[in-house]
Amino acid sequence: MSTSARREEFAEFLSSRRARLRPEDVGLPRGPRRRVAGLRREEVAQLAGVGLTWYTWLEQGRPIAASEQVLTSIARALLLSDDERDHLFALAGAAIPERAPMSCLNDSHHELLAKLMPYPAAAQTARFDILAYNRSYRYLFTDFDRIPVGERNCARLLFTEPAWQKAHVDLEHAQRRIAARLRAAYGRHREYTEWQRFIQELQDSSPVFRELWARGDVSGERNALKRLRHPELGVMNLSMTSLWIDETLGTRIVWFAPADALSAERLELLARVQQDQPLPSAAA
Repeated sequence: MSTSARREEFAEFLSSRRARLRPEDVGLPRGPRRRVAGLRREEVAQLAGVGLTWYTWLEQGRPIAASEQVLTSIARALLLSDDERDHLFALAGAAIPERAPMSCLNDSHHELLAKLMPYPAAAQTARFDILAYNRSYRYLFTDFDRIPVGERNCARLLFTEPAWQKAHVDLEHAQRRIAARLRAAYGRHREYTEWQRFIQELQDSSPVFRELWARGDVSGERNALKRLRHPELGVMNLSMTSLWIDETLGTRIVWFAPADALSAERLELLARVQQDQPLPSAAA
């Protein structure tokens, strides 16, 4: 989309959002003799705390740049949903604000995690935070329930937690791969302060991650063979597969299938550990 076309669509979107609102929707009196559908431009400008001339120029598609603060104020004044606000920012060529953490998981996803037994499976964000998991995953490395909720992140654990590191037979390969995958995801989220903070924390806490991050390697979501060492069952060769479950590439289901007969037998044994515990668990 050209710059002029984007400005035109931006202007039309603002106008349409203004037209759908009634004065009473935003706490204003209707008053007599309203000749326009929805709110007046001056009313939106007043609610957003911006000048009428400035707001009028925005609705006219003038070549002016609106700051993120102004866009946020206008979105709030127009009672935009999160999706509408993101669309407004995108049309303005501004960085889309990070939303409050929200899980898109529902009952069907938890049922899927349970159905994947005896395969270890988990719901994971693009940043490798674990949102939910089944019983096989819970005991795949260590008892995942014992890890504090705020630390249940595969990248953080792989670079800072000795027990997690010991479980990876090919630790250096696993660390290189997750750093490259994290950088690929970071390219889609680099404007978000939570991502920036997370990457900085990893660099501060792990010299290995700091070195790998400096290399700039990038890797996609290809399926991979993982060799994991369970403290009681021994080494398992597992094929990891992931499937995104939302259109924004925010959450995926990850599961591990056995790559050989011995690993399949050991996964069956793993699935029988602590059988009195629930099949799926939520991380938070």
